[in-house]
Amino acid sequence: MNQITLDGILITPSKVVCVGRNYVEHIHELGNEVPDEMVLFVKPNSAISSSLLASHNGDELHYEGEISFLYQNGKFSAVAFGIDLTKRSIQNVLKSKSLPWERSKAFNGSAVFSEFVSLQPEASLLGLTLSINNTLIQEGDTQLMLYKPDEILAEIQTFMALTDGDIVMTGTPKGVGKIIAGDVYIGTVTQNAKPLISHQWTASV
Repeated sequence: MNQITLDGILITPSKVVCVGRNYVEHIHELGNEVPDEMVLFVKPNSAISSSLLASHNGDELHYEGEISFLYQNGKFSAVAFGIDLTKRSIQNVLKSKSLPWERSKAFNGSAVFSEFVSLQPEASLLGLTLSINNTLIQEGDTQLMLYKPDEILAEIQTFMALTDGDIVMTGTPKGVGKIIAGDVYIGTVTQNAKPLISHQWTASV
């Protein structure tokens, strides 16, 4: 089973629950419609990784930077920078046929995470930035989300049990694109505009 790290401690999530279409500008950049209800899908434990790949089984991959939460004791206890890897061309074919997304979203290594860090108890604004080769590519925060973290947690729990150690990815802002091998990606999560955690990956084939 794959693991993530929280404050230096290894944790084994059973699954990753993902929110799709949670930022309006990202919805528009992919030509999608704003959903009437929360879009949710699941990645298995085998999707969890710390390595950023440019391809999988010969298919090119696209990056989607996301604020990602760790679930413990009935709440979101920690946060990390997550990258939802997507086989965009395959996803487009599946969507055109009204088929599930799993082949484009739930493959091995498709959920990449930095280390997780414990959240401060007080309510605060969380944000993210993703830079590629020192150029800012993605930027967003919880205020821009259609569904805020508390709403996401409540909706998931209306039909699915979360167990301690599960991860929830909350959607990506605009600026997604193809991963190029050798490019350097720096993902940062901020709390009240101050860096909380930052992680660097170099994309590999």
